[in-house]
Amino acid sequence: MKNLTLEQFTKDTASDSPVPGGGSIAAVCGALSASLASMVANLKIGKKKYTDVEKDMIRIVEKSEAIRQRMLNFIEEDCDAFNEVMDAFKLAKVTEEEKNNRTQAIQMGLKKAASVPFEIATTAYGIMELAEIGVSKGNSNAVTDGLISAMTARTAVLAALLNVKINLDSIKDEVFVENMRLKVADLEKNTIDNEKRILDMVSF
Repeated sequence: MKNLTLEQFTKDTASDSPVPGGGSIAAVCGALSASLASMVANLKIGKKKYTDVEKDMIRIVEKSEAIRQRMLNFIEEDCDAFNEVMDAFKLAKVTEEEKNNRTQAIQMGLKKAASVPFEIATTAYGIMELAEIGVSKGNSNAVTDGLISAMTARTAVLAALLNVKINLDSIKDEVFVENMRLKVADLEKNTIDNEKRILDMVSF
């Protein structure tokens, strides 16, 4: 799916198919955020007057490129997780054994459907640090790109966490749900706070 043209991907998203859906779009936002973080850093690499920050910029590019690739893979992983849940619902449920197997498969699928977007969220959160360095040390002409990288990372995190929350509502494992809810709340707050701090670094 990551190799689709932008035209085809958006067309598929707009169709009546449930995938790609919100989780995949969150991953796309993360990939775009990482791309912008790389761009801001790349604009200073190899320039004589920026040698004092070149190591920082190279580190940003290396990290953001790894995140970009991971985000692209998440597009497919999120679709697979959703399809796994749908396949579980289609399992036979005539005998008691079949009913139990179906219930277990659904619950396993739901946990995966919650875990994948949580991974998307935590990975996207890592871009905010890179965006912040880009804003403070990157090319001043690209400062808005650094800010947009942070904003897009915020969107990726919060969007992915919405997918986590909706799946938690159907999971019966109370320990799993409670632990995940605590992690979601913490990540949500940190993301919002970090975006505000980064945006406040620049005034126009």
